[in-house]
Parts: sequence; C-alpha cells; structure tokens
Amino acid sequence: MSTEPEPRNAAPQWTSTWGAPADPHHWAAGRPPELAAPPYRMATKVRERRVWPAVVTASLASAVLACGTTLGVVAATGGFDSPVTLPASSAVVPASQLQEGSVERVAAAVRDSVVAIEVATTQGGSEGSGVVLDSAGHILTNDHVVSGAREIRVTLADGRIFAARMMGTDPTTDLAVIALVSPPADIVPATLGDSEALIVGEEVVAVGNPLGLSSTVTSGIVSALDRPVTTSSTSGRSPVVTNAIQVDAAINPGNSGGPLFDLGGNVIGITSSIATLSQGQSGSIGLGFAIPVGLASRVAEEIIATGAARHALLGVGLSDGVASAGGVTRTGAELREVVAGSAAAEAGLRTGDVVVSVDGRAVSGADSLTGFVRAESPGTTVRLGVVRDGAELEVEVALGEA
Repeated sequence: MSTEPEPRNAAPQWTSTWGAPADPHHWAAGRPPELAAPPYRMATKVRERRVWPAVVTASLASAVLACGTTLGVVAATGGFDSPVTLPASSAVVPASQLQEGSVERVAAAVRDSVVAIEVATTQGGSEGSGVVLDSAGHILTNDHVVSGAREIRVTLADGRIFAARMMGTDPTTDLAVIALVSPPADIVPATLGDSEALIVGEEVVAVGNPLGLSSTVTSGIVSALDRPVTTSSTSGRSPVVTNAIQVDAAINPGNSGGPLFDLGGNVIGITSSIATLSQGQSGSIGLGFAIPVGLASRVAEEIIATGAARHALLGVGLSDGVASAGGVTRTGAELREVVAGSAAAEAGLRTGDVVVSVDGRAVSGADSLTGFVRAESPGTTVRLGVVRDGAELEVEVALGEA
C-alpha cells in the first residue's frame, strides 16, 4: 500500500487492505490462517510513525482510522517529555438541570466517563480517546490507538493525569483495554447500552479527544446499521472487518476509541474510523463508523478476564455473490470453499451456496458475512439464509472457534 498521498480531489480508487488492487475472490469469515494469503504478492508495509492507515468500506473508495499523531508531546525515544498538564474543560451545568433526552444533558452526564489517551512508542506517539468501564479503572479503546505502546498516559475530563498499563489488545476487532495504574476513588464508569436496539435516524452523541481537544462533543444521527467496514490492522495481521454503526456526527483524528452515546447517555458504540475521498484529504466528511457496543463489551470482558478475546469461525472461503430464488435476485456472500471439518461443513453448507442473510439480517457481500460471524461468540448457533440451485433454504450453524 503506497504511503504517498493521492492528488487532491483525485478520483476515488478501490484499494485492498492487503497492499494490492482489490481481488473479488478474497477469503473471509474466519478463514484459517494457513489459507488466508491472497493470490498475489503482498506489498511490504513499513510504518515510520503513527499515521492513518487506509481502510475500505463497502460503499466508499477509501477511509482512515480516526486516530491522531501526536507531535511535540512524545519524544522520538519512545517516552514522554516533561509532564504536560492539559487544562480541564469549562465548567458545565449539572445534568439534572438540563432537559432530559437533550444533547446538552448527555454531554454533562457522560463527560467524566470519557478520557484522553496519549501513547509513546518507539516511532513517536499517538493520541486517542477511551471510555471508563468500571471503578477498577479499566478503559476501553481501539487497538490502533495503543498498539506498540511503551508508555500510556490517560487524562480525565477534569485534567488529572494517570499512568496506564496494557491489559490486552484484540487486533481482529480493533479493540483494546488498558487500566489506570492507580485509579482514583471518584472515577466514573460509563453505562453500556444496547446497540441491537438502535434504529436508523436515531440521534447520537460522540465524545472524544479530536486533534488533542479533550472532551469534545459532536452530535448527529445513525446513518446506517451493519455497514461493512474493512480497515488494515496496525499489527500486520488480517484486516479488521466490522459491521459498523455509520453516523454523521463529526469524527476526527483523536476520536478513535471514544464512546458513541444514545440520548439516554448509554454507550452504544466505540468510534474507530472515518471515510475520506483520498488519503490526501483527512477529516470528517460526515461519514464516521463505530464498533457496536455489543461486540465491544464482549471483547472487553474477555480481555479483562483472560487477556485475550475469542472469535467465532465459520470455516469458508468467500467472494461477493448474487443469487436468484423465487423470481427475486439479491446480493450475498458466495461460498468458494468449505473447509473440511469446519462448522460450515458440519452444517451441510456447500461450495457455490450464496448466503443472503444471518438471523434475518441481510448479507450484502463477503465482508458483510465476515462481520456477522466475527461479532458472535464461538459455539453460538446462527440461522443462515442460503440460496442453492435457485431455491432458498435456512441452515442452522453452530459456529466454531478461530
């Protein structure tokens, strides 16, 4: 993948996160590592400092992770310069005095649960956001915010600064958990909501640390649900595929890892990436993406308990597909290979089948099915709508473990 920016206003181009032109027959949905290599030579990617790795969405040509590069704060040796105390945000009116269900009330109620994160690495550093999970000081953020960290510093909304340690990262979902070394007794955990209950058009509020501006609040609506978004992993592993919440709230570098709230003040997502027209144009254009809290909370709980997260495996090779049944043609994910002994094979799925739905939710392509599978826990049984030889059938699959 080229690290040089495209010319300003350049025509969009589809780009594979493997570092080569997108291949229509890529493998997905938990394909075993030994079978995951694409059929072309992968370009070597060298990361000299924290930049915004390119991502691809199902409907956009290019995008970037909503992480930021910290300049002048982190020394090149991988440690922090002399302590930098960030000023506390302006005083806010107590939430109880504000109208219920308003953006103002949400902002006042949740500000103490959102933190700014500074990371020192051997290449320099980066900054992002996070959300407090519990009174023990566990903080949920993105893997690409803290990946490779040698030192982590967290600033609370009131300006207090704390050292933090890594609890664990999950590159597969781009999530990570860190913990304050000495959490204060008055730390305020956020309340987690239900991302499954979201509806398109619902108003949401994003809070984070864009461009180093801590406790920044932006609002918008849910623009789409189950939007397949693929980002390149900062660890060099397989690309991150998420069926994301799409929002039009302004999200910018440094918002990564920050929470997305509903108007009840409940966390319903973790902001992670934004779409751009080219790598040379960075910043919000009203297309932001968040990892649903249902997935994020499960991964966080497993990291806190064991240091790692478990992931479901279907055991197939996929490509985007189209199938017709009952006089209706629809998009889906075509099974190019069914791995022997896998969950898919045990359920009777066959090569050539086109999966058009998962538990009643439409599958738009290979990335969409991958996102649905990766959101589940191993052992979960899902109902797949499948088109085979012009007939539609339903297949129950007990997912394996990657």
